[in-house]
Amino acid sequence: MTLEHLQKITLESQGLLHPSPFGKGKKAVLNALEHLGYLQIDTLSIVERAHHHTLWTRIPDYKTEHLDELVKERKVFEYWFHAASYLPMRDFRFSLPQMLDVKQNEKHYYNAEHKVMQYVIDTIRAEGPKKARDFENESKKPGSWWNWKPTKIALERLFLQGDLMISERKGMQKTYDISERVLPKDIDLTVPSPFEFADYLVKTYLRAYGFTTVKQITHLKTGEAIRKNVNEVLHSMLDQGTIQKIEIQGYPTIFIQTDLIEKEIKKNDFNSRILSPFDNSIIHRERIKHFFNFDYRIECYTPKEKRQYGYFCLPILFGNQLIGRVDCKAHRKEKQLEIIHLYIENQNFDIESWAKGFMESIKHFATFNGCESIQLNQVSPSNLINRLKQEI
Repeated sequence: MTLEHLQKITLESQGLLHPSPFGKGKKAVLNALEHLGYLQIDTLSIVERAHHHTLWTRIPDYKTEHLDELVKERKVFEYWFHAASYLPMRDFRFSLPQMLDVKQNEKHYYNAEHKVMQYVIDTIRAEGPKKARDFENESKKPGSWWNWKPTKIALERLFLQGDLMISERKGMQKTYDISERVLPKDIDLTVPSPFEFADYLVKTYLRAYGFTTVKQITHLKTGEAIRKNVNEVLHSMLDQGTIQKIEIQGYPTIFIQTDLIEKEIKKNDFNSRILSPFDNSIIHRERIKHFFNFDYRIECYTPKEKRQYGYFCLPILFGNQLIGRVDCKAHRKEKQLEIIHLYIENQNFDIESWAKGFMESIKHFATFNGCESIQLNQVSPSNLINRLKQEI
């Protein structure tokens, strides 16, 4: 079991080794989401938002409307995984424990007033789906006793505790409706036991990554009980022989699907892939540092003077290696993708054969972002810039 084989296992499980691993079109979007388990939603739009970017990386003919249509068709819903996410509707029941926890927690971050929550839910029940701005307009009417901020907090609280769901979204503008009007009629609403929930987490991570660790499975899940149940699930799977435990000096204990240990994984097409900072494959930063020797942090939340690579650097995957990162911005009015700074940190490959394919990937990425031209400003090491400019 070499590090290279582990890298290929997780990249293939993530759908990043081969073109169109989940098929094509809208059906591929659902296939990808059900396989990966979740898709992180992000509000930043320096380039195309993370949830669309992550899908496009795996589905070459992806259109942003595909995801919106699946929400309207009740095959996908929005809730919380380790962050705001799209989730497959088939897994809805596994969001119920968190919804109940919010409902029972009076001191939650969204500490909305009960009378405002009741007003919001009564209004939506009577008048139909509402956006947050609909309540903002209402608050400006003479004689209104509420204002927009309390109703916005109430909307978020009602969403997190499961009374409301997001029935559709246009960009970052969400529409809320009563949950029973959004959920499919045949949906399973049985609250999973703690063991069932742990089983769901373990199998989600194993399916999506091929191998995993206890720390990854329990990421941002608090309490000793969840770790205890996760360990019980893992030990049960070890006894059944469906997974194996691997110890590598200097690395955390790995649990890997047994059928993947001897699997021969074919080489990919070796096209470079420009990944979102919130792509499922790299969101667990410690895992990427351990198994890919790639130290990655997004720096948009870091003060400008302390940034090492730039505001919104995107990791670059080539073969089974993360070779660098690119800080870029889509200027949509000018239809230009600006490559502010490209960093190539790992040069353990043929630069000459890589350059052409990489710039083809950049051109595809520009098109995905609605851009027709590319401006390449800076490259490190600097001796690569002229070679890359030849391919623009």
